[in-house]
Amino acid sequence: MNYWLVKSEPFKYSWDQFVKDKKTFWDGVRNYGARNNMRAMKKGDQVLFYHSNEGLAIVGIAEIVKEAYQDPTTEDTNWVVVELKPVKALPKPVTLADIKADASLATMELVRLSRLSVSAVTAEEFKKVLRMGGVS
Repeated sequence: MNYWLVKSEPFKYSWDQFVKDKKTFWDGVRNYGARNNMRAMKKGDQVLFYHSNEGLAIVGIAEIVKEAYQDPTTEDTNWVVVELKPVKALPKPVTLADIKADASLATMELVRLSRLSVSAVTAEEFKKVLRMGGVS
């Protein structure tokens, strides 16, 4: 299993809306690095859901339920989507400030490649974030 992080601006698509929808396809990615990460996602992979711009915090855990396929919002075959479902909200959001303050997370792509909207997360980073968010 692999681990990932996706970013969404809460005013565009929030965790609460995601939970209400029960499933979504992750569209609109127009960065080759993020796209390549989406192509590498496999069914069952776990995903951290991050509120960007407002909140600046990891707020929940999602799961890949359908692997990459053509983005239906564009005819350009360079772009793909994956389908996600919410798994659970973190009891305590893990802020970007919390992550940056923890030396063991200094190399996390969220910190190093801050503009990337879909990034890889190591198993150790994933477990650490869950502990910080109150998930045992």
